[in-house]
Amino acid sequence: MESARINNCFTEEDYYNLPDDMHAELIDGKFYDMASPNRTHQEIVGYFIKKIGNYIDAEKGSCKIYPGPFAVKLFNDRNTIVEPDISVICDPDKLTDKGCSGAPDWIVEVASPTNTAHDYVRKLNLYVKAGVREYWIVDPMVREISVYYFEQSSFPTSYTFEDKVKVNIYDTLWIDFQELPL
Repeated sequence: MESARINNCFTEEDYYNLPDDMHAELIDGKFYDMASPNRTHQEIVGYFIKKIGNYIDAEKGSCKIYPGPFAVKLFNDRNTIVEPDISVICDPDKLTDKGCSGAPDWIVEVASPTNTAHDYVRKLNLYVKAGVREYWIVDPMVREISVYYFEQSSFPTSYTFEDKVKVNIYDTLWIDFQELPL
């Protein structure tokens, strides 16, 4: 990997040359290892994919939903590529053969018990800067959801797994956390 490094930073070429068994994100030229998701994480992601996918199909919507790992190059630079747990992209021009180039409209991250600061701080700041419209952090450890709708506020609205939560980028989509198959 040394040959592709620029100013001691890794680049997208390094990211795309990672071994197939290595799961990492590239943020500001630094790699961050990603933990393998546990069963609860996968149950939550599966529920969201089904719920959002069914909604898009029923509404004949043009947005696309992609579960991670799915490469999202947030900026035009060559040293930041993230892999959100769920990306909803409504602009087909952002989709490439490698993933997404630009900010998704909605990102959902399921917090990992080993690295919550990654989702709550580092990625939150990236998503605000990139222009993501809506960002959800689902935290199964404390059974809470933080919803950031950046078009209205930079502060989150907090919910629990007992709540039904409106998706702000859609007029009629609600996620009922009591339906989670946990």
